[in-house]
Amino acid sequence: MLVQGLDTEAVTALVKDATAAPSMYNAQPWRFRFLHDSGAFHLCADLTRTMPRSDPDNRALRLGCGAALFNLRVAAVHAGWEPAVELLPNPMDPHLLATVQLTDPVRSESGLAELYTAIHRRHTSREPFAETEIPPGVQAAIRQGAELEGAHLIFPGPWHVQTLLEVVHDAEGHDAVDAGRAEELARWTRIGAEEAGAATDGIPEYAFGPRKRDGKAPVRDYAGRRPMPGRRAATFERTPHLALVGTAGDGPEDWLRAGQAMERVLLLATMHGLSTSLTSHALEWSDLRWLVRDPTTAMGYVQMVLRLGYGPPVRATPRRPVEEVLDIA
Repeated sequence: MLVQGLDTEAVTALVKDATAAPSMYNAQPWRFRFLHDSGAFHLCADLTRTMPRSDPDNRALRLGCGAALFNLRVAAVHAGWEPAVELLPNPMDPHLLATVQLTDPVRSESGLAELYTAIHRRHTSREPFAETEIPPGVQAAIRQGAELEGAHLIFPGPWHVQTLLEVVHDAEGHDAVDAGRAEELARWTRIGAEEAGAATDGIPEYAFGPRKRDGKAPVRDYAGRRPMPGRRAATFERTPHLALVGTAGDGPEDWLRAGQAMERVLLLATMHGLSTSLTSHALEWSDLRWLVRDPTTAMGYVQMVLRLGYGPPVRATPRRPVEEVLDIA
């Protein structure tokens, strides 16, 4: 049975859950429209939030929107509705990324409902993690989660991790001489207590984490060369635990699937007590991205590098008010 009587409060709650998803620079590049007559959500790209230098193909934008789509699916199942998803439903409207038709009641045993409590507990952490190994059973559960969304996940071995770290170092060097990327970084970072406290998007300074004094964890320093008096320094992991999420193809639909897989993995990791961080630095340069993959695996294209581990709790980054991203018709 189609859901047609969903009230404004319920629609708003579902979208609030959806928008807890991560996105590059916390730009939150999504818009939602709910159609009362059909009981369907439309997920659209907000192209006012693109990053022409860092994300020229809008790949990262679609990853973020895919993550929001996954949260919407989880929230819908938790609330008792079955979400039927169609990706890129209208070739004539490239801004329309997906439709989600809600039906009543839930029919599938998808494992989505139990992930709901992790949606608002999951926060990107730029803090140091413990050197503790991630148990094989947890790794297997995370790997299976990516596969359920049509993607691949691998935990790279020592030689591959070292290659990744070298590529990230190269990406940092590229960024240092790219004025356009520096401007984008400045646009999406919020420095100063007043600006950070009033922010509804971007990365506030409290989420930058400490300056890296030592260690090998690939953590982007969002302060760049800007001074931040009183910012602490810390030693990060010497053997960081990384995971690669990837797909066989590399088009808009693959990116949306990868975003859903990424968010499923992040929520699963959160449920297992892990802290999580996203590391897209090396993937933002076309000449470096290809070097990140392991040619011996079935993963054709790496879409995201995750850093996982056991770390301290961190604050959530700000979110845009739901009324800014939701239209109800």
